[in-house]
Amino acid sequence: MRLFRQLMSDLRGATAIEYGLIAAIMSVALISGYGALTGSLLGTLNTVETHITNANK
Repeated sequence: MRLFRQLMSDLRGATAIEYGLIAAIMSVALISGYGALTGSLLGTLNTVETHITNANK
């Protein structure tokens, strides 16, 4: 029980853990945003391709 109290009162690694959590959250946000952006960009490029193809007929 004393070890648990010592661990709970020790704040030396708290900042490193907080920075790690912030980096993890930012990574998830960037990966999610990349997926959404890729899908949107692909749709736009397909529309442009269709318009160019139809213009050449």
